[in-house]
Amino acid sequence: MISYSPLLCLDFYKTAHAEQYPTALTKMVSYYTPRMTRLADTEKVTMFGLQAFIQEYLIEAFNTHFFNRSLDEVLAEYKRVLNNTIGTDGVGVERLTALHKLGYLPLEIRAVPEGTRTNIHVPQIEISNTNPNFVWLVNSIETMLSCTMWHTQISAEVGYRYRQIVNKYAALTCDDDVVRAKLLGDFSMRGQESVESATKSSAAFCLSFLNTATVPAILWLEHNYACRVENDAVAYGALSTEHSVMCSNYAVDGDEITHVRRLLKEIYPYQNFSMVSDSYDYWNLVNNILPAIKEDVMAHHGCLAIRGDSGNPVEIVTETVFKLWEIFGGTVNSKGYKVLDPHVKALYGDSITPQRCEAVYKILMEHGFAINNVSLGVGSFSMQCLETMDGGEKTYAPYTRDTFGIAVKATYAEDADGKPIMIFKNPKTDSGHFKESQRGCCKVVYDYTYHNFFCQDGLTWEESQIGNWLKPVFKDGKLLRIYTLDEVRNNLHEGNF
Repeated sequence: MISYSPLLCLDFYKTAHAEQYPTALTKMVSYYTPRMTRLADTEKVTMFGLQAFIQEYLIEAFNTHFFNRSLDEVLAEYKRVLNNTIGTDGVGVERLTALHKLGYLPLEIRAVPEGTRTNIHVPQIEISNTNPNFVWLVNSIETMLSCTMWHTQISAEVGYRYRQIVNKYAALTCDDDVVRAKLLGDFSMRGQESVESATKSSAAFCLSFLNTATVPAILWLEHNYACRVENDAVAYGALSTEHSVMCSNYAVDGDEITHVRRLLKEIYPYQNFSMVSDSYDYWNLVNNILPAIKEDVMAHHGCLAIRGDSGNPVEIVTETVFKLWEIFGGTVNSKGYKVLDPHVKALYGDSITPQRCEAVYKILMEHGFAINNVSLGVGSFSMQCLETMDGGEKTYAPYTRDTFGIAVKATYAEDADGKPIMIFKNPKTDSGHFKESQRGCCKVVYDYTYHNFFCQDGLTWEESQIGNWLKPVFKDGKLLRIYTLDEVRNNLHEGNF
């Protein structure tokens, strides 16, 4: 959480907009909308992260660093920063004083349910003021909202994309009781932009999967989405070795087999664990060491996952499954696909793009193996970039706020007499109509025939209140609706998490 006034957590130009609005406005309404898609096969965006934003910024940050501080301290901080940077000493003092005296944030936020995937051009969030003296607040929170949510939503989409691949091949090759949410995991933390970014990204990925290497994602979900690891399947980590472990033991023992035996018999005799296996010679470990310790593996009260970490991931992980079958055998499931003995499986810890994920599953299926013989990991590359094919050429689409053109735009206001003012933006130079905004208040409606959301705009405030999927979640400093993690997952996966 920030350690300063949230009214300084914005772009510089936002600090001066209150004086620039038409005089005597009493109401402003703005909408947060994905305006386009840069992904050829994606026309919807997952709504996720608003509840966390409200709790962490609009409630906790505003209470701690604005309302619960002395007015003198708040104003001194505000004036010191702005006077010495853009020269607006004194600007905003009156309105900040009035807000501090009010004692709460006079805003109302309505939104579609968390976990809902809405169509492009459909507003997901509506922001309006509840007090006529605070029109300026509506768009003051735009910067915080946008930069806090876009990556979280992208990662929710990334997880959803992988889950659709898992669902496809699990339905074909796995028994129905296989937990699909455990077949992939997030390994991206060290490659993310910051701890906060990694935390929210992994939490969003966990809307579709239960495995993560990012510990703080659990705490973030507990804090913001009414869940507890004691009672709920929030997410799970895994025991695993790393190269420092394998290499230091090799340096002491002079071989690899000694430490592998110690892991099986002394360190984790009753637990599942994965072992990075390519520190020196991956195929020597698979082809020679594993057969030599077969009895130890079969006597182990858990599953040993053989983890590759270099080479072609698709070839490494599929060939490992075939070798493990030769060594340890297994069974054939109800759909006629081979399943390895439960003491072993194959793992590749990251580098798994959607294309590689599908390639692994397709090869396994073609060779008569169920996909739950492998565990796959998604690294930071796939959380931040999509690999695509364009005319036979491999291209890369980095994820940014503009992947879905997310923006907050004011579209409605009222004057002192309550007269509706329809606001809109439609640049002539915007040939693709990318920046064209809605006009007036909006109503989000669901088409049950085509299973799509669409937006009706040009409405007055009163007209927008009836039959709108945008429901109140925050008003006057209080959270009105708390979504649990289970509810969000069920919304996203239509009850089939």
